[in-house]
Amino acid sequence: MAIDIRPATVFAHVATMVGPKRPDANVCWCLSYRIPSADNRELVGPARGDRVRALCRQTVPPGVLAYDGDEVVGWAAVHPRSDTSFARNRKIPVIDDLDVWSLWCVRVRPGHRGSGISHRLVEGAVAFARDHGAPAVEAYPVDNRGAKVDLTMAYVGTRNLFEKAGFTHAADTDSVLNGFPRVLMRLAL
Repeated sequence: MAIDIRPATVFAHVATMVGPKRPDANVCWCLSYRIPSADNRELVGPARGDRVRALCRQTVPPGVLAYDGDEVVGWAAVHPRSDTSFARNRKIPVIDDLDVWSLWCVRVRPGHRGSGISHRLVEGAVAFARDHGAPAVEAYPVDNRGAKVDLTMAYVGTRNLFEKAGFTHAADTDSVLNGFPRVLMRLAL
């Protein structure tokens, strides 16, 4: 299987990966870390999708998508940390003033999991950030030490996933997800 990673510019494909089954549902759309909390709470129903549609048209799209041929099979959210809630997060530290990018969501469609697509998404997100001038990329995965992570909470990735991509532990955090501590991992570019 040849997986191709492309910038997330096609709204319908982003919607396939992070949108709800019903357009009026108030699900994440991968906005909870991207926009301020107040904006996230105020956006309801179709307005959430409209916000993502606008993000797909920006000069720097909201992330990358994985394709198996023409079929979208994965998503990774990556963007400058300064434009995300990670710049102000009380539980995940800002360790320096370097203009790093944050990589906070990695999703693979059911039926395609277990074939290495997450690894390709991380590689593609790093390449995307590098191509846009990022000096480094941070991720905030769980340190599950090999234990099973609930699929609904697996979107942050695992420490092992990011270590395999060359990231190193940069700091502990006060954030916990699915009972596992989250760590700050960083890759200098």
